[in-house]
Parts: sequence; C-alpha cells; structure tokens
Amino acid sequence: MASSQYYHVQCTPTVYPADPFNPEEDAQLLRTAMKGFGTDEQAILDVLSKRGIVQRLEIADKFKTMFGKDLVSDLKSELGGNFEKAIIALMTPLPEYFAKELNNAMSVYGNELEEDLKGDTSGHFKRLLVSLSCASRNEDPNIDVAAAVEDAERLFQAGEGQWGTEESTFNQILITKSFPQLRRIFQEYEKISGKSLEEAIEREFSGALEKGYLAVVKCARDKTAYFAERLHDSMAGIGSDDATLIRIIVTRSEIDLGDIKDAYENMYGKSLAGDIDSEVAAAMKKLLISMLY
Repeated sequence: MASSQYYHVQCTPTVYPADPFNPEEDAQLLRTAMKGFGTDEQAILDVLSKRGIVQRLEIADKFKTMFGKDLVSDLKSELGGNFEKAIIALMTPLPEYFAKELNNAMSVYGNELEEDLKGDTSGHFKRLLVSLSCASRNEDPNIDVAAAVEDAERLFQAGEGQWGTEESTFNQILITKSFPQLRRIFQEYEKISGKSLEEAIEREFSGALEKGYLAVVKCARDKTAYFAERLHDSMAGIGSDDATLIRIIVTRSEIDLGDIKDAYENMYGKSLAGDIDSEVAAAMKKLLISMLY
C-alpha cells in the first residue's frame, strides 16, 4: 500500500514481489522457455508478470551470470509484436521507460527533454509541457483555504470572466499547486462559476492545450478515474491503442492498478479484464489480464 498527496486514499497494486523468490530458478525457467525450436511464451508470461520490477532486474542479473547472455536481448530476439513490447516494458525501470516513451512520442533522440518539447510543439501547449517538465509542483499536503478561494477567482477571471483567455494563469496554478490544494481550488471554482473547471476548460480551450489542461485537472481530482478513462478510450472504437494499454497496465501494476480496475468497473459497468479479453489480441491479452490479478 502507498499513499501521498496524489491520492485520496491508500493505493492497491495488482503485482507484488513474489514470496518466496528464487531468481536462479526463474532465470533457468526463462532460459528453457527460449531454448531450442520455438518459444514458450506462456512460461515467460508466468514468470515476469508475477514478479516485482526489482525482482525482474535481479532475474536478469542471474541470467547473465548463469548463461553469459543478456536477458532483454534474448527476449527481443525470441518475441515479437506487442507481446515483445509489453515484456520489454516489464524489464525496464520506470524512469528509463518513461524517458523512452517521451522520446518515442516526439520521435527525437539525443536531445534534452525540455529542448525536445520546445522543438516539437508550439504556442501555449509548448509552455504547458515545458512547465510540467520542470517538476515544480508544491508537495505540501496542507490546504490553504483562503489561497484556494483567491486562485479559483483568478482562474475564473482568466477564462469565463473575460473575453479571451489568459493561459499563463491556468499554467501557473495548475502546474505549481499541490494536488490537495488543487482539489480545494476546484471546489471553490464551482461555487464561483456554477460549473466544474473541466467544463470551463472545454469551453475556453481547444486542441492539445484543452487535452493537456483536462489531463492535469482529472489527475488532480482522481488519478485512478483518469487512468480508467484512458484505458477505456484506448479500447473504444475499432481496434485498440496497444501502446497506451501497455504503458498504463505495466507502470501502474505495482502502484494502484487494483484501484484503477475497480474505478473502471464503477465507471463503465463492466470489467477491465473482460474488455481487454474482447479487444486485445492473443499473447498480449494473456499478459495484460495476468497482471490484473
């Protein structure tokens, strides 16, 4: 369990460190699964989806010691498609994984993140992303009610309360205030405006900037509901956005995927596992569902 300013309550993961844990035995199982003709994807899935990231990295170390081979390289050579991408995501520490995902999103390697953001975007959305990359959010969990009232009024005057919109005010408040403080600001905003801040953003902004502000507000209000919505959207319509499914399920599995799974069922009246089963193909479906339990 874990809790912080980013959550209202303690969090429930779905993947826990295995206990007992035998990294030598797991390394041998993976070697056997990839040795000879064909690959036993189920065996790989059974091992890696039921170990914590620290344990998976320890297995990789033992694999190199025992067989003189790099586990990640062997997995890449034996697997393919989205199943390979999901397995490699499981083998990647979160900071490195997120950095790769950001770089992939911008299709640029070798530059500092902030320079990438400036070069790949324009206008107010660029400034929002650069502000987020500075990681300047206040971490104080205490709430200042008077300041929340003042900031709610500032947001109203910067948007609905005038002709045109002052994006800098939205940036300054949404990017720097703690999540508990933002939740109180949202309450005060509704008292002033009569509508939610999300409704105001949808009315005042458009395009990437609208999506960016909405993502920040939704995360501050209820992060598990935000991720549940992203998962649902990734499977809406024809086909599925497998990259988003992999990213959320892998990265949240040891944090709050249990809560996201519950939020999904409450919001949409059906199980996350059921939707993955009907929308996602073959081996990757088995892996993602395995990580839900």
